[in-house]
Amino acid sequence: MTEYLVVSAVAGEARYVPDGIPVVVTGVGKTAAAVAVGRALAGRDTADLVVLNVGTTGALRDGMAGLYLPSLVINHDVNADAIRAIGLDPQDELRVDGGDGTVLASGDVFVTDPVVRERLAERAHLVDMEAYGVVYACREYGVPVRVVKHVSDSADEAALDWPALVDASAKVLGEWVSEYVR
Repeated sequence: MTEYLVVSAVAGEARYVPDGIPVVVTGVGKTAAAVAVGRALAGRDTADLVVLNVGTTGALRDGMAGLYLPSLVINHDVNADAIRAIGLDPQDELRVDGGDGTVLASGDVFVTDPVVRERLAERAHLVDMEAYGVVYACREYGVPVRVVKHVSDSADEAALDWPALVDASAKVLGEWVSEYVR
């Protein structure tokens, strides 16, 4: 029987996850997310486990709203070209099975600057701060992961209203988890 572990950056994003499903709150950023997920998976029987990374996201392109299941997560704030130039693999793009084709840029930058938004929109549809770390840790442990993101803002100055917007996204995410685990 499949077991689920919900992973969110902050408790508010997982507020409406059904009772009985364990939740890991990672804190903000890729490093915090990778460490928290690694701790949660270490020493655990993961044979029947699926991690559900649920959280809010900023839309990098106008008109995007609602729920998305990204198929590709990119580490947007690593200098991947320079790392490749010295002969190393930065592993800056991670595939996620079962996605909807969207690309999620993940990095430690809270995007509010229109110039940064426009640059990221050339490579991705959405932006967050934790998914890359979650997917990376799950991959290292051989655990399947689904990334489920709800657009809370447009990754511009309106993103600063995120604290007032997270609850609406959390309700949609909780409903998705309820349906998915049934």
